[in-house]
Amino acid sequence: MAIEQATFGGGCFWCTEAIFQSLKGVSKAISGYMGGLVPNPSYEDVCNGDTGHAEVIQIEYDADVISFEELLLVFFKTHNPTTLNRQGNDIGTQYRSVIFCHHPDQEEKAKKMIDDLTKELVFDNPIVTEVSPLSDFYRAEDYHQNYFNQNSGQSYCSFVIQPKLAKFAKTFKEKIKPELL
Repeated sequence: MAIEQATFGGGCFWCTEAIFQSLKGVSKAISGYMGGLVPNPSYEDVCNGDTGHAEVIQIEYDADVISFEELLLVFFKTHNPTTLNRQGNDIGTQYRSVIFCHHPDQEEKAKKMIDDLTKELVFDNPIVTEVSPLSDFYRAEDYHQNYFNQNSGQSYCSFVIQPKLAKFAKTFKEKIKPELL
């Protein structure tokens, strides 16, 4: 096993967590905050938009099962990387599209993926995803962890996360953990 970490911000961490925790090879998906200036921010602090943090998920994955490039592809195909500080109705810098790189190889691969997607005209508008160095990760409050699985009956889960997961399953069926199919 080659356990590695990756950290992505693709809007609301509840959506991002639900997608990545369903992937084969991903052993952990932890919701949290990164990229800001205030130590130990709370959800309320981050939502106010004053801390500079993005809502992110930090994942642990087995690179022998799923590659960083595959994780990047999932990341880019499951959110809109062309809208600055916005995902759907979620607006603010905390919802920005960002990849926090754990080492220079991740930075190189992330920039290459953005270049390739741009050259292939995958999106109608330019990709605005930030590629940033790793900074302090602050784990979100417990009620944010494993949110979709614990709150699937709530309206946000039904109307936002569930359709996103269904779309994801159509595109990445072979990458989903068999027990979730």
